Amino acid sequence: MLSPSLFTPQAWQDALEIVEYIGTDNPEAASRFVPALEETCTQLVALPGLGSARTFQRKDLQGVRILPVTGFEHYLIFYTAVQKNVKVVRVLHAARDFPTIFH
Repeated sequence: MLSPSLFTPQAWQDALEIVEYIGTDNPEAASRFVPALEETCTQLVALPGLGSARTFQRKDLQGVRILPVTGFEHYLIFYTAVQKNVKVVRVLHAARDFPTIFH
């Protein structure tokens, strides 16, 4: 089960909204999203350097990495990794305007 402490409040809200959004058209896919997110986060905790590094202007976003959710590659996990500590900052669809969101 996913630990809310792994997520910022905004990332947790993102995940809930994604499940709701997917569920409006495809309840079966929505039921698979949380286990897929959980599996991907488990991988991140084991291998924090797994995702690709991104550069953002904001100082509090330095070191943010991105990894697609397993089986839902259009949904991206934005996270920070310091040694073995991982914090999910946001979970967003790949079509979103990241510079504007993170500005």
